[in-house]
Amino acid sequence: MGAYILRRLLLVIPTLLGIMIINFTLVQFVPGGPVEQVLAQMQGEGDVFSGFSGDGNDAGVGEETFGSDSEYVGARGLPKEFIEELEKEFGFDKPPLERFLNMMWNYMRLDFGESYFRSISVFDLVMEKMPVSITLGLWSTLIAYAVSIPLGIRKAVRDGTTFDTWTSGVIIVAYAIPGFLFAILLLILFAGGSYLQIFPLRGLVSENWEDLSLVGKVLDYFWHITLPVLASTISAFATLTLLTKNSFLDEIKKHYVMTARAKGLRESRVLYGHVFRNAMLIVIAGFPAVFVGVFFGGSIIIETIFSLDGLGRMGFEAAVARDYPVIFGTLFAFGLIGLVVGILSDLMYVVVDPRIDFESREG
Repeated sequence: MGAYILRRLLLVIPTLLGIMIINFTLVQFVPGGPVEQVLAQMQGEGDVFSGFSGDGNDAGVGEETFGSDSEYVGARGLPKEFIEELEKEFGFDKPPLERFLNMMWNYMRLDFGESYFRSISVFDLVMEKMPVSITLGLWSTLIAYAVSIPLGIRKAVRDGTTFDTWTSGVIIVAYAIPGFLFAILLLILFAGGSYLQIFPLRGLVSENWEDLSLVGKVLDYFWHITLPVLASTISAFATLTLLTKNSFLDEIKKHYVMTARAKGLRESRVLYGHVFRNAMLIVIAGFPAVFVGVFFGGSIIIETIFSLDGLGRMGFEAAVARDYPVIFGTLFAFGLIGLVVGILSDLMYVVVDPRIDFESREG
């Protein structure tokens, strides 16, 4: 098993490199880079596309007014030397290949650079936002698995009964509700929207959190994360429950289950001693996708709705502002976390079914 883990860890390097190459290449073709953002703000335009109505007449007006041949929309009327100095400050005076190689060399030394528009290093910024995203991803995934696995097993055992029918209806409704819509509903119902004000509206902890006792800090923490975690869990909960049920149904119909029952084994021993380790393999295989999906994909919207300052929200704001060091630093962090979680899921295969031996596979 040690050799397999070592091979997987070594594969992390080329995988991360491929992710960074693809995204760095795509960014080169995205209009409105950081230089354009700064120039647009200096010209009072707000963003790089303001002043253009799309009818083809605005460009001519700009040329007559400013008379500049600069390639940047917001640079009209600004000295060429200033533009060159700005490009040098952002590192755009170098060719793309050189910029990419410098970036990866710095990443190898865990130097992620500094944000273009904030006086803070990207590493410190990521570490500052990490607790919020880990809170959402970890608790949502754990709750989804803790509820979905027992419920899915129960539905499989009572397949076709009234219990199975009603719970399936609830699950389908839960799956159909978008996470952001459910989050807004929770705010309206329980965060002082129009009905009750049981939970706080924003933040991960209260302002007086440092003054609370240890028990008070724990309770305050869970008080704040209840609604965001519920909103993040709903879709994963539905998917995992149906996946667990279908997996158990497939295993229950196999001959070894009938043989175990014929020997007089208790039903609980048959389900959790024989069926469980086989049926859970496909469920465990989906763990990385569930965790990373909640950790990044769902956290962007949930963090925004509940005013949580996490990695998802930071990455989105960096993409809008074209803050490339923050974008690539966040991408690197999420990519690394996703790959490590994938390795952990393979280890969980062995925990559930010790018969699996990855080292015996060829190649």
